[in-house]
Amino acid sequence: MTASTFEVHARLADHSATQMLGRTGTVTTPHGQIHTPAFIPVGTLATVKAVMPESMTQLGSQALLSNAYHLYLQPGPDVVDEAGGLGSFMNWSGPTFTDSGGFQVLSLGVGFKKILAMDAKTVRSDEVIAPGKDRMAHVDDDGVTFKSHIDGTLHRFTPEISMQVQHQLGADIIFAFDECTTLMNTREYQERSLERTFAWAKRCVAEHQRLTVERSHRPYQELWGVVQGAQYEDLRRKAAQQMASLDFDGFGIGGALEKADLGTIVGWVCEELPVNKPRHLLGIGDPIDFFNAVEAGADTFDCVAPSRMARNGTVLHPDGRFHVTNAPYKRDFSPIDGECDCYTCAHYTRAYIHHLFKAHERLSATLATIHNERFIVRLVDQIRASIPAGNFFELKEEFLGRFHSNRNRNTSHDA
Repeated sequence: MTASTFEVHARLADHSATQMLGRTGTVTTPHGQIHTPAFIPVGTLATVKAVMPESMTQLGSQALLSNAYHLYLQPGPDVVDEAGGLGSFMNWSGPTFTDSGGFQVLSLGVGFKKILAMDAKTVRSDEVIAPGKDRMAHVDDDGVTFKSHIDGTLHRFTPEISMQVQHQLGADIIFAFDECTTLMNTREYQERSLERTFAWAKRCVAEHQRLTVERSHRPYQELWGVVQGAQYEDLRRKAAQQMASLDFDGFGIGGALEKADLGTIVGWVCEELPVNKPRHLLGIGDPIDFFNAVEAGADTFDCVAPSRMARNGTVLHPDGRFHVTNAPYKRDFSPIDGECDCYTCAHYTRAYIHHLFKAHERLSATLATIHNERFIVRLVDQIRASIPAGNFFELKEEFLGRFHSNRNRNTSHDA
């Protein structure tokens, strides 16, 4: 591995008797720096849906994350490699991330998201399949055999294959292959899965080191290990200690957890991880989660939520999200958010965007996505600035109090 590319700057002032782990920092990659805390928008198939990469630059995104599973299936990692890597392929000059594919191979086609949304008090099982779905992924100690969600063809990911795919994709930051369990799995299964993920992590490190030498013509890629353990404190701490014992450049915090416990669980993990390496919280997109995760020590985050909500007509506002497709916005000639500095809010009205959605025009998704991504990027930028300024907790109280009140006239139609 290379020398540390992460530098810690300001630290969050202690607000109570509980130790605060939040900080600002800088991750340096071959394609630029990432100033943390930072939100990393998701471009699943080498694109943030409906938005050009140039627009992502203009709205302030510092990096983009793509999915190894999806790019493996289409167009194939060899095509991306031949193009010069992920950034060159999609005309993005900044830093890039790819996930390992572990979440997707275990979730797509088996109703995984529905399972995560189920009541956590439901009887737990090791055979977690949503009603009406067939199992399309089978886990063993060597890897995962799965069917493509596109055409049903059979494929297999092992730690070595995940590393090979991600090296071909060429992102600046890649993740070790892990097993992502659900809250429905038993404690016994969580324990077995943790040991499997640790064994896979060691294999990822070895293969990554081999490929780094073999592919020395490409820029160095950082490998970050993923901490699992669901909602069990002892398992989370054990997983963090295991990952910290290996030669990783940084760490991801993944797995199933209940929203109310997010800050606590991130805190357990960060207390066990080295302070001189970055920590990425996988798959969060709600404003309250950013504040709680930063306070607990997370540095970067990714989520598809801003763009997914946008494509469904849901837009973000300081007084809460609202549905611009609702009837009262048909004659609302104000911007989505009068306080927002994005291109959409500077030039387009709610009425126009409402019309685009009703007419099924694709521009609707573009304009709404630009706004939502900018809203989240700017929020995390404000959180980052508040740490050295010493007003993080004031910002948290003010923003969340307003965002969750949902009483402003601009959003009253949805209250």
